[in-house]
Amino acid sequence: MTRRKMLATGGAMLAVAGCSNAVGNNAASRLDARVDQTHQYLMQTYPSAASMVQNAKGVLYMPLMTEAAIGVGGAYGQGALRIGGATVDYYSATRATLGFQLGAQQYAHVLIFQSDAALAAFRAAPGWVAGANAFYAIPAGGMAMGADTVTAQYPVVALIFGQAGLMAGAAIEGTKYTRVIPSSLGDMRFGGLGLPMRQPG
Repeated sequence: MTRRKMLATGGAMLAVAGCSNAVGNNAASRLDARVDQTHQYLMQTYPSAASMVQNAKGVLYMPLMTEAAIGVGGAYGQGALRIGGATVDYYSATRATLGFQLGAQQYAHVLIFQSDAALAAFRAAPGWVAGANAFYAIPAGGMAMGADTVTAQYPVVALIFGQAGLMAGAAIEGTKYTRVIPSSLGDMRFGGLGLPMRQPG
C-alpha cells in the first residue's frame, strides 16, 4: 500500500470516528454538559489535579476522543476551552497515526494552560498541534499533580484519563486542535468514563 493510500485510509477512518463522536441536536449546550461532566469526573477521581485546574489561565476539556485503527488510524473529538470556568470557544481535535496498530478505544483529556503566553498562542493558532513543549500524564488517584517542579516548569500540561477499549494506550502528542462550531450529527453514549449522558431539556 502506498503512503498516499495509507493516509487516505486513515482519513476515512478519522471521518468515521468523527461521525460517531458528535454531540447531537443543541450541539453547543450538549457539549457544554459533557464538559461539565468531564470536569466533575476529573476533580472527583483525581483531586490532586484540582489546584492546577483552579490556577490555570485556561483549560481545554475534550470529553470524548474516539480512536480507531487497522494499521493506519486516527482519532477525533470535540470539546470546549474554558477560562475562569466559562466556555469561550469550542474546538475539534484530530490525530492521524501510522504504524502497526489494531483496535478502537475512547478516552478523555484536558489541556491545562499554566501561562498567559501559552494560552494566547493556543487561541491565536489556526491549528495548534500538541508537541514536545507540553507535559503528558495519565494520572493515578494518588498522583501529585501541580505540586512538583516537573509539572510546574511546563506551560501546558495534558492529562489523559477514562480510557476504554482494545488498543494499548492513548496518546495525544501530534493532535491538532482547531476552533469549530459544535457538530450537530448523531448522538452516542459518553465514552468509557461511565458517566450518563444528560438528556436534552
